[in-house]
Amino acid sequence: MDGSALEELDGRIAGCRACPRLVAWREEVARTRRAAFADWTYWGRPVPGFGPPDAALLIVGLAPAAHGGNRTGRMFTGDRSGDVLYAALHEVGLASQPTSERLDDGLELYGVRITSPVHCAPPANKPTPRERDTCRPWLVRELALLRPTLRAVVVLGAFGWQAALPAFAEAGWTVPRPRPAFGHGARVRLDRAEGTVGASGTGDDGVLELFGCFHVSQRNTFTGRLTPEMLREVLRTAATAAGLPTTEPSP
Repeated sequence: MDGSALEELDGRIAGCRACPRLVAWREEVARTRRAAFADWTYWGRPVPGFGPPDAALLIVGLAPAAHGGNRTGRMFTGDRSGDVLYAALHEVGLASQPTSERLDDGLELYGVRITSPVHCAPPANKPTPRERDTCRPWLVRELALLRPTLRAVVVLGAFGWQAALPAFAEAGWTVPRPRPAFGHGARVRLDRAEGTVGASGTGDDGVLELFGCFHVSQRNTFTGRLTPEMLREVLRTAATAAGLPTTEPSP
């Protein structure tokens, strides 16, 4: 697809001020800063998605971290969750390096894009249902732009799963009823909705493979609920479903 449309969307997302509570919080965090980052100029705006416009695999999180993406301006960049996610992506062969520290660190993703259903850092990492729903049109538009190449999605955590399912439906995929429950390792096939145009020129039938994975939060990774091996397994399986090459697991 033409990357200019996705760049335009990213710019519009970064300028959004639709949710007063989130605007006030993200800007307050950017003003006061954390002592460890006192010399940083915080991004302090909504954080757009990150990755190539022809991604075959999409990773959907929850929302930017107050001192992570809200500081650096890039999804899962500059926080402990990102440390875990990008290390796994690198080991699987989907990222150029295992760390993600700042916008100009040279990181590239291979066939993968990362986004979230809420683009502003929320207080206590908990967006309200209204904030989630207000932000949904951005995800719907992103999915529509990625549609020609998108083959698989990994959703991190139950919140992202619940927020993303309506977006898939609005973007032209059929979500089973009753809605599939979230679970680590869950795999759900989403067919193209009737009357929806598929990916032109690829012969693709429009099917999207949806995978569930525990979120890479410190609560999950520190307690062992989500191990690096578990994360790599989901990413490798999803990448295979998306037709992306991966590195072989270590013996």
